[in-house]
Amino acid sequence: MNTIQTLFRLDNKIAVVTGGSTGIGRAMAWALGMQGARLVLVARSHDALDETVAAFAKDGIEAKAVVADLADELSRTRAIAECNAAFARSPDILINNAANNIRKPMPELSEDDIRATLALNLEAPLALIRAFAPAMAERGWGRIVNMGSQQTHRAFNNSGAYGVSKGAIASLTRSTAEHYTKFGVTCNTIVPGFVVTQLSETLIAANPEFAAAHEARSMIGRNGVPNDFCGVAVFVCSEASAYMSGSTLFVDGGYSAK
Repeated sequence: MNTIQTLFRLDNKIAVVTGGSTGIGRAMAWALGMQGARLVLVARSHDALDETVAAFAKDGIEAKAVVADLADELSRTRAIAECNAAFARSPDILINNAANNIRKPMPELSEDDIRATLALNLEAPLALIRAFAPAMAERGWGRIVNMGSQQTHRAFNNSGAYGVSKGAIASLTRSTAEHYTKFGVTCNTIVPGFVVTQLSETLIAANPEFAAAHEARSMIGRNGVPNDFCGVAVFVCSEASAYMSGSTLFVDGGYSAK
C-alpha cells in the first residue's frame, strides 16, 4: 500500500510541460520536479527556457529545454521528437499549458487570429496527446493535464475564438479519458481564475480596475498567483489522483461558483 508521501512522489517519471518557462506552467513544472520528476520544458523563448533550467538546477531539478512554436506544425513535429529524445524515452506526464490569448470582439477577429488561436490552444494539445499517449498506455501508466480557462464553461470578456478553443479543451479531455483511462492513462482539465503573471501584469498596469473587479469576485478575496497551482499539479500528475479521469478541477478561489 502507498503511504501518503509516496502517493505524491514522481521519481523516475518524465514530464513534458508546454509553456513551462513562465507563469503557471513554470510553477507546475517546478512542483513536479521537486517531487522527483525529470522535466522537458517547451516554449518559444530560448532565453526564458535557459533561465528556467538554470534556476531549477539550483533546486536539484533536472530539466531540459525544447525551443518550439507549437502553433506551427513543422516546429511541433520537431518538438515532439526532441521531447522523446531528451531522456531517451517518451514522457509519462504531459501538461498542455501553452496558449495564446487573443481576445477581440468576434467581428474584429481576423482569419489569422482564428487560425493562430486554434493552432496553439487546441491543435497542439491534441497533437501532443496523440504523440505521447500511446506509449503511456503501453506502459500502463500516464497523466495528461489540459489547461482550461473560465471560458471553458462560460462566455465573458470577448471570449471569441479563445473561448471556442478553451471550451473544446474540456471535450478533448473527456475524449482522451474515454479512450485511455482503461490503459492506466488519466486525463483531466485544470481551470484557473484570474492569475497574476508576467502576461497579465501589463493588463493590470493599464487597467487596475479590471484586476480589482476580478479580485472582488473571488470568494478568497484575491487573484491567483502561479504558485497556487503547485499542489494541484502534483496531485493530478501522481498516483494520488489514480481514480480521477475526465474531470475538470477549478483552481480559481471560488470565482466560478459566484
